[in-house]
Amino acid sequence: MATSAPTSLTSRALAPVGVAGNLFAFALDVFRGLFRRPFQLREFIQQAWFIASVTIVPTALVAIPFGAVIALQVGGLIKQFGAQSFTGSASVLAVVQQAAPIGTALLIAGAGGSAIAADLGARKIREELDAMMVLGIDPIQRLVVPRVLACMLVAFFLNGMVSVVGVAGGYVFNVILQDGTPGAYLASFTALAQLPDLWIGLIKALIFGVIAAIVASYKGMNAKGGPKGVGDAVNESVVITFLLLFVANFVLSMIYLQVVPPKGG
Repeated sequence: MATSAPTSLTSRALAPVGVAGNLFAFALDVFRGLFRRPFQLREFIQQAWFIASVTIVPTALVAIPFGAVIALQVGGLIKQFGAQSFTGSASVLAVVQQAAPIGTALLIAGAGGSAIAADLGARKIREELDAMMVLGIDPIQRLVVPRVLACMLVAFFLNGMVSVVGVAGGYVFNVILQDGTPGAYLASFTALAQLPDLWIGLIKALIFGVIAAIVASYKGMNAKGGPKGVGDAVNESVVITFLLLFVANFVLSMIYLQVVPPKGG
């Protein structure tokens, strides 16, 4: 009994390490499944349409306050330095580089990812996944790979929509509430912004979509304990995805700033 307590404490302390290792191994299996044939085109189209249908309206509604808050905050800050002519460029940088991919990823994880985790978790507790393995069908290739690609595709296009809506919302709020001039806002786009800023936003959206889909699929396929376990898997997938997204965003932003120097710097 004296040795069992330290052993149980050690096992509980190392449990997150084991989960991280299993998640990484699951991700490797998913990437290997990308190159296996046959490709599940019908499943991919169905999942892409479903994820887009549950995320496009919330994403559009969230993009407007994103752009407005950034425009108000950046505009007020720049006005203190007497550089109002750079308001448009700074707002575009903030929206395209940070707000658009993060906002897209959060909604993909919250709406699409939770639906994926719930669907796969329900299949798990009904033993459908085990039946597929008995029949020689790989659940990862059949179910997970189309969902990962669908999340990537939807995140890519939603990121573009958030960028456009966010920049337009920032423009409206800057001109109306901060007495900015439309010509100065539009003319300043190229003062600080550059084409790689758009590419990094799109790359972030693709990577965030992969993370959201893989975490949701992993938690769903490892759900235990009946319907309550499915609900727990959905909650855990959303929380874990949010944490990984912010870490990945920090790493990608740091790498980007080292590789692509700021314009005029």
